[in-house]
Amino acid sequence: MTADKTGKADNPDKAGNMDLAMESDKSSNEVSKPSKSDNASESKKLDDASEPSESKKSDKAVNPRKSNQAEDSAAKEEKPLRHGYTTGSCATAATQAALTALILQESQLHATIRIPIGEIVTFEIVRCEYEAERAEAEIIKDGGDDPDATHKARIISEVSWRSEPGIELDGGIGVGRVTKPGLPVPVGEAAINPVPRKMIRQATEAVLNQYGLDRGVRVVISVPDGEEIAKKTLNGRLGILGGISILGTRGTVVPFSTSAYKASVAQAIRVAVTCGCSHLVLSTGGRTEKYGMDMYPDLSEEAFVEMGDFIGFALQQARRQGIRKVTLVGMMGKFSKVAQGVMMVHSKSAPIDFGFLAQVATEAGASQEQADAILGANTAALVGDWMQEWGYSDFFELLCTYCCDAGLREVGGGMEIETVIISMKANLLGSARIEA
Repeated sequence: MTADKTGKADNPDKAGNMDLAMESDKSSNEVSKPSKSDNASESKKLDDASEPSESKKSDKAVNPRKSNQAEDSAAKEEKPLRHGYTTGSCATAATQAALTALILQESQLHATIRIPIGEIVTFEIVRCEYEAERAEAEIIKDGGDDPDATHKARIISEVSWRSEPGIELDGGIGVGRVTKPGLPVPVGEAAINPVPRKMIRQATEAVLNQYGLDRGVRVVISVPDGEEIAKKTLNGRLGILGGISILGTRGTVVPFSTSAYKASVAQAIRVAVTCGCSHLVLSTGGRTEKYGMDMYPDLSEEAFVEMGDFIGFALQQARRQGIRKVTLVGMMGKFSKVAQGVMMVHSKSAPIDFGFLAQVATEAGASQEQADAILGANTAALVGDWMQEWGYSDFFELLCTYCCDAGLREVGGGMEIETVIISMKANLLGSARIEA
């Protein structure tokens, strides 16, 4: 597909993206559960399995042998990532092509649309079929360099004439149905978000006007593999069943933007509040979420939200939405950072402070020799193992208390915060609870 703004060479790299659970613009209900490399956009789920890799970052600074490697790595990170296009943009272009094919009774090879950010984009039509009363066109979604669950998905639009005037829009196979309130689409309708709905309707009207027609049109958007793709997203938790969402507020997918995952967290919290939840369990990944569910089996599914690395953001959203109690569930690596007031805990943005862990260990009764050993540790998980081995259970209670204090400072009080730290084997290490 091509983006043509000035008549120069095609350039799909310029754009931006959406909210609510998202594609990376990503204003969606469906950013996939992002992975450790960090986003949401429809990316893979963050999991705590990577916690042990939280090693000391200072090595790079003091070891000249690693300098070239670090520079090469930095150069790679600075390389611009290629933007892609949302499912909403693809569905709109496919609809334009299908309706044009129906009217002209001719196959279409390309469809050119204006996306919400103002770019003119041309999409390749990989399949176009038509009959006297119906036609359909198919586009393969290009997510750019975003690790998006819908990358390479088949987006199909089928259009047909209807006897009544107006435009009817619905979802077919692989497009989810909304089953819970709190989303931008009413319960019972196809999960086609407001901006894509508007784009598809406008494209349909434009084609009808182009050929001077005043007829009713039915548009059905399908994603053949959508139900399977949806398993990699947050849709089920948000109450979108049977497939993916058709998303996009700006038309483009920003590669693994943190805004995408944050948007999905905010959406999940809104859904929880709409469903009547006053106590949320915020987890850093899959295993910690499961532990939280085992802790609170009476809470509804909506009360459990994977916040990933965005602890501060999730707490602020919960406070803003009037949540009275939050339980934070995580492991040593991330929560040793939270205890110090670090609220974005991705391994690339905040290294483990072993000096801090040694200080807490001393407060828990560890000897100077043991504190010195902690200073030389490679991972926070190892420190946790040592503290268990040495019998200092108070260490974990102290760490949890520090996390609660830091969380309350982050939101300015007004809620109860409980912190639970578990091991890699999902065993309880410690917990604390503070209400302000």
